[in-house]
Amino acid sequence: MTDQPITPASLRGAVDLSALARPAATAATPSAASAGANDNLVIAVDDASFGDAMQTSARVPVIVALWSGARPDSKKHIDVLAQEVRSFAGRMQLATVDIDTSLQIRQALQVQQVPMVLAILAGQPVPLYVGDQPTDAIRDVLDKVLEAAAANDVTGRLDVTADDAGDDAELPAEPELPETHQRAFDAIEQGDYAAATAAYEQALADNPADDEARLGLGQVGLLERTSGADLNAARAAAADAPTDVEKQTLVADLDVLGGHIEDAFARLIDLVKATSGDERNAAREHLVKLFDVVGPTDDRVKKARTALMSALY
Repeated sequence: MTDQPITPASLRGAVDLSALARPAATAATPSAASAGANDNLVIAVDDASFGDAMQTSARVPVIVALWSGARPDSKKHIDVLAQEVRSFAGRMQLATVDIDTSLQIRQALQVQQVPMVLAILAGQPVPLYVGDQPTDAIRDVLDKVLEAAAANDVTGRLDVTADDAGDDAELPAEPELPETHQRAFDAIEQGDYAAATAAYEQALADNPADDEARLGLGQVGLLERTSGADLNAARAAAADAPTDVEKQTLVADLDVLGGHIEDAFARLIDLVKATSGDERNAAREHLVKLFDVVGPTDDRVKKARTALMSALY
C-alpha cells in the first residue's frame, strides 16, 4: 500500500478480486457482523457476502477496511474510519472484514498487517494505506477517493437513515471470545498454525458442538497446507500427475483459498473416481476436510457430498 495520490489510472491492475465478486450465496456468518452494526453506510462482510460490496461499488466507492478480532488496536482504527465515512452522508460505504474469519479475502489481498484499507470503485480495487492513520490523513484519503470516483462516473448516494447520520454513533462492543478461540486467533496472527490447531482442538474437546471451532480448525489446516505454495507451479505439477493425491489436493486447497470452491470439489471427486485403495481413501478424506472449511450448510458442499457418494458407490 502507498500514500501516492489516487488517480483513474491507478484503478487498473491493482489487485484481482474477481474470485470474490460473486453475489453472496448464503447469509453472512455470525463472524461477519463482528466489526460493528450493519447499517447502510457501515457494513461487515465476509467471504460469502463480499460480492455485495463489489456490486455497491458501481454506485458509490466502497472503502474496505481489514482488521483482526485478535488485534483490538486494529478495531479502534476501524471505529475512527467509520465515523469519517458516515460524515460523507451516503457518498461512500465502509465494508469491514475480519481477516481471522474471512480467509479467501485475506489470501486474495495478501494481508500482512492490519488495519489495511483499500477502496473499490466500479469493481476495481485501489490500495490506500496500512497501519493507523491520524484523522486528518484519513479525511484527505477519502476526499481523493471521491475525486477518483467522480472521474470514473461513480457518483451515486446511499440512503441515509437517522441511525446512520448520528454524530455519536458507536459500533457495539466486541463480544468477548472464549479463551481457546482467543488463543487460536493470537497464534494465527503469529503464523503459529500448530498452536492454533491445538487451541481449536481443545475448544472441541471442551464442547464437541462448537461449530465455530470446527470451522476454525479446518481453516487453520488450509492455511498451514498452502503456506508458501506457488499456485502456478502447483497447477503444472498436478497437470503432469493427474492421479497424484498430494499434488491434486494441494491445488484443491489453493482453489478453496482463492474462492474456486466448485473447481476444488470437482478436482477431488474426479480423483476419487480415478484412484483406488489407500489413495482413493486419502482423496475422499481430504475432500471431507474441505467440506468443513467451507461449511456444511453451503449449497456447494451439499452438491459435492451427493457427487462424492455417487463416485464411491
